[in-house]
Amino acid sequence: MSKKSRIVMVAGSASHGGGSHEHPAGCALFADLLNKHVDGVEAVVSQGWPEDPATFADTDAIIVYSDGGARHLSIPHLEQISELIDQGVGLAMLHYAVEVPKGEPGDRFLDWIGGYFETHLSVNPYWTATFTGFPEHPITQGLEPFSLEDEWYYHMRFRENMQGVTPLLSAIAPESTLERPDGPHSGNPHVRASVANGEPQHLGWCVERPDGGRGFGFTGGHLHSNWADDQIRKLILNAIVWTAKLEIPEGGISTPTPTEAELDAYL
Repeated sequence: MSKKSRIVMVAGSASHGGGSHEHPAGCALFADLLNKHVDGVEAVVSQGWPEDPATFADTDAIIVYSDGGARHLSIPHLEQISELIDQGVGLAMLHYAVEVPKGEPGDRFLDWIGGYFETHLSVNPYWTATFTGFPEHPITQGLEPFSLEDEWYYHMRFRENMQGVTPLLSAIAPESTLERPDGPHSGNPHVRASVANGEPQHLGWCVERPDGGRGFGFTGGHLHSNWADDQIRKLILNAIVWTAKLEIPEGGISTPTPTEAELDAYL
C-alpha cells in the first residue's frame, strides 16, 4: 500500500463571526471533502500554526486559510516555511491569508506563491465577479463559467512581468468596486488606472517553483456559505490536490453540493 499524500490545513481563528472568515470551519470542510472524495489523501487540520514541527513531517502541501496583514500567522515562521519549500512542499494561501506586509514577508510570498495582497496597491471590495472562461490547466479542469458575490480582493502584487505565474481565475472589476476613498485596502491611483483600462483582475493563480514545489493563491473565500457553490468548491479542491502534486481527474474533483445545514454544522 503506497503512502498517502499528507495535506495540512492550517486554520486561523474565526475572526468576523456571522459566517465570514470562518477559517476553522472552512478547513474542516475541505479536509473532510478531500478525505472522502480523493483517493490516497490524508488531510488534517491544525488550529493555528502547529507548535510541533513534526506536524509537517512528510507533508506534501500546506494550505493556509487565516487572517493576514501584520499579524499573519506565517510571519514568525518564515524560516521554517522556507526549509519546507526547499524540500518541495506545496503552499497555498486562501482569502485574507494572501495579505502580508511589503518587504521580507511579501518577497517570500512572491517566491512561494507568485503574488500577494500589497497595501496601497491591492483592494478588498465586496462585489460579484463573473468568470466567463478559464485557461487550460489541471486546476481549472471541469470548471464551468459562473458568477459569485464575495469579498474578492484584486490588483495583487505579482512577480515582475508575471514570471512563472499562471492566472486561473480572472474577472473584470467594475468601477463600482472603487467607490471608497483611497486607503491601504480601498483604493489607489494604480488600481484606478487598471480598472479604467478594463484590465482583467486575477483572483486565483498558481506557480511551479524551480525547486519543483507548487504554490497557489486565491482571494475569495470570505463567506462560509459560498462553499455551497459547486464551481468554487471544485476550484479549491483541484488547487489543493494540484499543490500536493497529485493527479486531478479530467472533470475536476466533483463533490455533492452541501446543504446549508451541512455547512452550518462546521461552524
